[in-house]
Amino acid sequence: MQEEVENRTVALAVSTTRMTGRVLKAALIKLLAEMKKSRDSPPQIPHGKQSVKELIGQNAGVSNIEITDKNIKSFEQVARKYGVDYALKKDTTGEKPKYLVFFKARDADALTAAFTEYTAKVLKKDKQPSILEQLAKFKALVQAKVMDRVKNKDKELTR
Repeated sequence: MQEEVENRTVALAVSTTRMTGRVLKAALIKLLAEMKKSRDSPPQIPHGKQSVKELIGQNAGVSNIEITDKNIKSFEQVARKYGVDYALKKDTTGEKPKYLVFFKARDADALTAAFTEYTAKVLKKDKQPSILEQLAKFKALVQAKVMDRVKNKDKELTR
């Protein structure tokens, strides 16, 4: 029994200007409440983005899909929105790097919905005209107007 007590240690840090009995009592009460809560609660299952090892360790069956897109952040936003548990793995064996998205087999419906929204978002982005191209086109128009105005001004002065 004594050996069991000696093997357990607890670290308690309290930030205070003056250590009084009341402060120590309050800190110990909070410590005991946290210890009781952590002992009673079941282990937390990670959700969202995680490592492949964590995903496989949940024993839910794992499937994967291959993505070749470089902009994976937009997929992560959509997957978070649908509450999909997934893991990303970069495969650099080929010419172009590919991303493998591992997910739980039971999340297949949610992942399908997430992928449809993701592809719609990507296609919408591709259809939008480039702002830099529009800006270059308008610069050329303005430049042509200025040149026209200068030519017409010269003609008006000679009349």
